[in-house]
Amino acid sequence: MAEGQNWLQRTKDYINELKLEMRRVTWPNRKQVESTTVVVIFSVFAFAAYFAVVDQVMAKSVNGVLKFFAK
Repeated sequence: MAEGQNWLQRTKDYINELKLEMRRVTWPNRKQVESTTVVVIFSVFAFAAYFAVVDQVMAKSVNGVLKFFAK
């Protein structure tokens, strides 16, 4: 039974430490969240466009090489 109490005490300690740590967190305000969201969305579209172009170039290159050696 001592092991069960030990587990229970460790769980309570963990939850208390978690609550204490969550009080120390500095949360971003709405303006910060909105601005970083815009940056993330823009970055996603920029990377998507970049990879679409790279994919097209690589596909044409590979097809060209395959056609060359298929002759």
